[in-house]
Amino acid sequence: MKCLHLFRNLLKFSLFLCLIFILNACAANRKIKKPLDDIFENSLVFKKGFVGFKLIDPAEEKVLYRHNAHKYFTPASNTKLFTFYAGLKMLGDSVPALHYIKQNDTLFFKATGDPSFLNDELPESQVYKFLKDSQEQLAYVPPYFTEKHLGPGWGWDDYNAYYSAERSAFPIYGNLAHFQFQKNKEFPTVTPRIFQDSIAVSMQRKDGSGLKRALEKNRFDFNNKNKGASFSQNIPLKFSSETFINLLADTLKKPVALLEDPEKAKELTQTLYSIPADSIYKKMLKVSDNFIAEQILLLAAQKTSDTLKSQIAIDYMKEFYLKDLPDEPMWYDGSGLSRYNLFTPASIVKLLEKIKEEVPEEKLLDMLPAGGHSGTIKNYYKADKPYVFAKTGTLKNNHSLSGYLKTKSGKLLIFSFMNSNYTVPTKVLKAEMEQVLLNIRDNY
Repeated sequence: MKCLHLFRNLLKFSLFLCLIFILNACAANRKIKKPLDDIFENSLVFKKGFVGFKLIDPAEEKVLYRHNAHKYFTPASNTKLFTFYAGLKMLGDSVPALHYIKQNDTLFFKATGDPSFLNDELPESQVYKFLKDSQEQLAYVPPYFTEKHLGPGWGWDDYNAYYSAERSAFPIYGNLAHFQFQKNKEFPTVTPRIFQDSIAVSMQRKDGSGLKRALEKNRFDFNNKNKGASFSQNIPLKFSSETFINLLADTLKKPVALLEDPEKAKELTQTLYSIPADSIYKKMLKVSDNFIAEQILLLAAQKTSDTLKSQIAIDYMKEFYLKDLPDEPMWYDGSGLSRYNLFTPASIVKLLEKIKEEVPEEKLLDMLPAGGHSGTIKNYYKADKPYVFAKTGTLKNNHSLSGYLKTKSGKLLIFSFMNSNYTVPTKVLKAEMEQVLLNIRDNY
């Protein structure tokens, strides 16, 4: 009888604890639900556009709030989260840089899309030393590369902007030319030096003092009205096989032959790795590097195919790793420059759950921009201790923020906040978004 009595008391106590837990959980939900309802329904800022939002507690496997969560939005650079996941699932720990074979007195090599060769924004690649120190003659065998240099749905007139560097099989110098203007000097200096003679003064230019590249070739003109200032400018290079070979030979200070032979390309079975894969992911996510994002998809494609084509990687990911997303992703490039991309907040939240399963929490949060502290949100969502760790995405009249949020109670939540077709200044929109995120941080 005593045992039965004790069991009943334990059962009552357990039920009591469960009830307290449920009531506390409901209270926490109520604390955020009503204020968020008020903001989303009554905000004059959000009424000036179309807004979607989803918030979950992954530890509790619970949806905390949603608003237009299954509607499609233009994600802009939130697309890089999909590219990041593709890299995690397909690339391994290190970036494959070259496939090669040594035969007789010749080193035959082909590229993989690796963005790190002579890229000042990334760790030093192993490729330069490998090619420079080679005692064999060098013969570059182009891989099967079918991409246009600019992606689908990109703004064609952005070709001169640093953020639209061309995609290529073997990137060099980040596929950019770096121009340095010195005060009171007539002409800028350029890296790579091979383009120093490709700069001309244009008295007809009326659009400022910077350089502008010709649309289809590496010719650069500028007006020199602002010789009293020092500044620098990065401009995408226009690529061709000949341009690449000339650049590589000039850099290595040794001849490089071009051998367009698909059969020889199949023989190149040895692999040289360049840098840790984490280093390209972190750079892509922190500063939203479009060029690295595009090259990651090319790297992923060559893991499953002999063709460097982004759509191969996208189709592979959708078939094998993204079938469980709530809404099918309309995914067209690696960077999010394409206006064709369309994702829903619900699908991005699910993707972020999948990423969290792949990467330890501390490492993952360090790779993302941190509100008020680093990356693209260094000047937003400020707090003594970062609480927002998220990827931004911005195109004209479109802005998204998706990632992880740490609450004052110690919870790590996952959210996706997407805005399209708004007409208020983006700064005003971000301030309204911050009110939502602060409310969640403080009350859940």
